[in-house]
Amino acid sequence: MNETPRVRLRERLGAAACSAKCSSGTDTQNLGATMTERSAIWGSVAFLGLGLAWAAWAFAHGKDRWPVPAEAKNVKNPLPATEASLAAAKAIYVDNCEQCHGEKGKGDGSDAPMYSVKPADFTDAHMMEEMTDGEIFYKISEGRRPMPSFKKRLTEEQRWQLVNYVRTFAPKLEPAPKTVGASVTKKVLPHKHQ
Repeated sequence: MNETPRVRLRERLGAAACSAKCSSGTDTQNLGATMTERSAIWGSVAFLGLGLAWAAWAFAHGKDRWPVPAEAKNVKNPLPATEASLAAAKAIYVDNCEQCHGEKGKGDGSDAPMYSVKPADFTDAHMMEEMTDGEIFYKISEGRRPMPSFKKRLTEEQRWQLVNYVRTFAPKLEPAPKTVGASVTKKVLPHKHQ
């Protein structure tokens, strides 16, 4: 007898189904094909579910990155974070940013629920440490839906002041210990927002 892989699969599935179902009195005449179809459907559902779960996790953990050109990432902030510039930036933030990013910079402003993309959480120490001042300046300047561009609304100086101000929301990360072979992790230090 010439067995094909399909016949062998059907026999195996039928035998497995029969051992599980025969005691219940279920008709097993076409159970092999039915089990194959069910397996294919459930496999597809599981695959789709895992894909959607991964996409949601990646988005929630910042994998949906906002690409910034390399030349913008490398731009250095020309303004020091003085008390006067931070006070000026706070007023700019309240007028232009707080409704989406929230009073404490957590991305929970009164307008935030209206958008499918959650506003950035400036209290995320790891995210803020990864971003250069140039990246933050670029994002403020250029915008990306639903965030508008502030290039024409705010002066260059005001945008750099905002860069310094949004950095005050995130706690500082303690440098990793310098030991050979140790895992590299950073501890979040408590902070006080201005």
